[in-house]
Amino acid sequence: MASDLETKAKEAFIDDHFELALDLYSQAIQLNPKNAELYADRAQANIKLNNLPEAVADANKAIELDPSMSKAYLRKATACMKLEEYQTAKAALESGAALAPGESRFSKLIKECEERIAEENGELPKEMLNEVTTNVVPSKEVEPVKDVPVPMTTNVVPVKEVKHAFYQKPDEVVVTIFAKGTPQECVKVDYGEQILSVAIEVPGKDAYHFQPRLFGKIIPEKCRYDVLSTKIEIRLAKAEPIHWASLEFSREVAVPQRVNISSVTANQRPVYPSSKPRRDWDKIEAEVKKEEKDEKLDGDAALNKFFREIYQDADEDTRRAMQKSFVESNGTVLSTNWKEVGAKKVEGSPPDGMEMKKWEY
Repeated sequence: MASDLETKAKEAFIDDHFELALDLYSQAIQLNPKNAELYADRAQANIKLNNLPEAVADANKAIELDPSMSKAYLRKATACMKLEEYQTAKAALESGAALAPGESRFSKLIKECEERIAEENGELPKEMLNEVTTNVVPSKEVEPVKDVPVPMTTNVVPVKEVKHAFYQKPDEVVVTIFAKGTPQECVKVDYGEQILSVAIEVPGKDAYHFQPRLFGKIIPEKCRYDVLSTKIEIRLAKAEPIHWASLEFSREVAVPQRVNISSVTANQRPVYPSSKPRRDWDKIEAEVKKEEKDEKLDGDAALNKFFREIYQDADEDTRRAMQKSFVESNGTVLSTNWKEVGAKKVEGSPPDGMEMKKWEY
């Protein structure tokens, strides 16, 4: 049955029916979840549909199941390049090139990644420097990945919703996923330059996937996560100490790229040769903060904004009290008093005329 679905998916993909191919690959994966080939092919369908974080997640799964599959690294790199995550793409390409030394596409894309990374860092183009000549055979099969539109946000929605929240410090963002009683071996977290990929796969339960493109860039090697009894806490190390207006990327808010400031004095702004217009990031950040402060909301949105502001400015005990009371009361109580909340279990308190149902993952 899975093989029939795979054949139909390939035919749909060839006929440019990418949504149908995606659906058929997903059905085949449900029947055969250990088949790396299916994940790699679904990644390609996701790339065609511009579902880029999902494509990265599928490629990662294919690599996990079969680390020797070179095309999985190529699919991951293609999606990352479209997301402008050139460091991550380059690492994937180098791994794939080691598995397929005769494949020239890897060499060409690695060179393109290096050019984009140099451009981001404000360095001069390689053509103006002394280049090291390599024997690379150009390939006509490489599809261009420049100037591809990036989706505002992507999130694979599970059958049963799992709540998540975040708060931030100057150097890190803490994402909390409220999945009570999840075994540590059932949780997998991957990081990209600007991607967070979370997968919770508990046998007998619906799988949960959360794959947002983040508001700003992070340092993957400094990120970590902890699986606790009531939640999963993920700590993302910011690449720059800027304020994140939201957890997920948005086209409406410009995010500064990482800048090499080692040679810049305290009173001097970095100036690099670039065709792009200069932006005053301090001014942009100030405008974002002002818009957040002046934003007028009604009903639940206003209440949620009020609680987020309390949580963001609160000390550690207050945050612990808010998290504990909210989780234990199934979202019906929110307390800031740790001395009271920490001493006992918080019972639910539904509004008058309503009945409380126990929330379970």
